[in-house]
Amino acid sequence: MTSDMTGRMLRLLSLLQTRREWSGLDLAERLSVTVRTVRRDIDRLRALGYPVDSARGHAGGYRLASGSDLPPLLLDDEEAVAIAVALRTAAGGLTGIEEIALRALVKLEQVLPRRLRGQVTALQSSVAGIAWESRGPRADPGLLATLAVACRDHEVVTFDYRTRHGGAARRRVEPCHLVASGDLWYLLAHDLDKKDWRLFRLDRIADATPTGRRVPPRPVPGGDPAAYVASRLSAAPTRYRAVATVHAPAAHVRAHTHGLATRIRAVDEHTCRVDASDDTLPRIAQTLACLDSPYTLDADPEVLAHLRDVAHRTLRATG
Repeated sequence: MTSDMTGRMLRLLSLLQTRREWSGLDLAERLSVTVRTVRRDIDRLRALGYPVDSARGHAGGYRLASGSDLPPLLLDDEEAVAIAVALRTAAGGLTGIEEIALRALVKLEQVLPRRLRGQVTALQSSVAGIAWESRGPRADPGLLATLAVACRDHEVVTFDYRTRHGGAARRRVEPCHLVASGDLWYLLAHDLDKKDWRLFRLDRIADATPTGRRVPPRPVPGGDPAAYVASRLSAAPTRYRAVATVHAPAAHVRAHTHGLATRIRAVDEHTCRVDASDDTLPRIAQTLACLDSPYTLDADPEVLAHLRDVAHRTLRATG
């Protein structure tokens, strides 16, 4: 297939994607070819697997039908920018589709021309929205995309990492998986300097840089990245301890709380324990406030004092 023919067929495919139906004459005029050439190019598209339906008549009518597989989409500059911005927004915070949007964003940004990347970044940084409630995990979409590509390609990356105690150091890791938990994203990676698996919160990562060095895939302990991350999170040390014994089935608590799945353990059919331990007292209070069933609490004195203070302020405000 010559380059002229290839370009014409790509243009034809793009036209078919922009309107429900085209006449053969309209397509011929747009492509500056004969109606017969249009028919031949339509046959070539069908041979490549594109489901193009045709209607009878002198001019003929063509439309791109739905098929069993999604054909490659051809986007103009404005469409590509709009979709990239939408995917960055979804990847950074829409509950339920973050990882799906992230995979699509990686594919799009990998082929996005350099001239358009600046437009996408400018739009993303200039447009703001009002969030009335927490809507799931949020992270910098550019960082998500960089790390997702590194996970897919098994490429070593380096980045500056700020620990929970405020210290910072340059890390060199083999990225494995990105996992969302509650309102945070985590990178599961094998730390080349520590020679062990580590979890990194994305909101503490800065200046992530791919090194160009690719390595063989490294199997995750247990074979399930999400389960491994959940077990590590539940065992991670926290500043304040707060464990609630809830008089409700574990399934009920999971269905009526957000981001606590890894912290809920069934005691029996009617009782479960919720580990609300955290590094901040307000977050513990928020977690406990989400529980809609009676519970008893085993917590540090600082936690109990904070909860009493919150309760007193609430009573004064309503009295």
